[in-house]
Amino acid sequence: MSDTQLYADPSNSIGYLTRIAFRSFSRALEVRTSPHGVSSGQWRFLRVLWREDGLTQRELSRRVGMREPTTVIALKSLERSGFVTRVKSEEDRRKVHVFLTDLARDLEAVLLPAVAEVNDLALAGLTKAEVAILRKALTIVGRNLADDVGEDTPSDSAV
Repeated sequence: MSDTQLYADPSNSIGYLTRIAFRSFSRALEVRTSPHGVSSGQWRFLRVLWREDGLTQRELSRRVGMREPTTVIALKSLERSGFVTRVKSEEDRRKVHVFLTDLARDLEAVLLPAVAEVNDLALAGLTKAEVAILRKALTIVGRNLADDVGEDTPSDSAV
């Protein structure tokens, strides 16, 4: 069987399988974050900012793995929700830094356990060794595809 024939069946496509898994992760996480007013799109940005507050919009966009226009839309939503403020840089007025509000900082202790719960659910039935292999394989796949299109690999995952 040729690769073309093999991939005619979506269940043989790693891209298809990762897309289905990603959608399931996103839905499961959003069920847990939305009662707190956080969408899955907002989650990605909060998670990065919890690790390093005050990033520039450009750096935040890179770390989340989103294009800058998409980041601007997400940041407007985060501002409207009261989760972030944007401040022009004193050194370079072209740069805008993004800072968490107290509300968003307080949500970290509430929402990080949700991502742990979703990961535990997703990985049920896999051994620690299988999970390590899965992490390594997905990291390599992501890096290979990012290299192919000349993009950096995001430094923080969505879930």
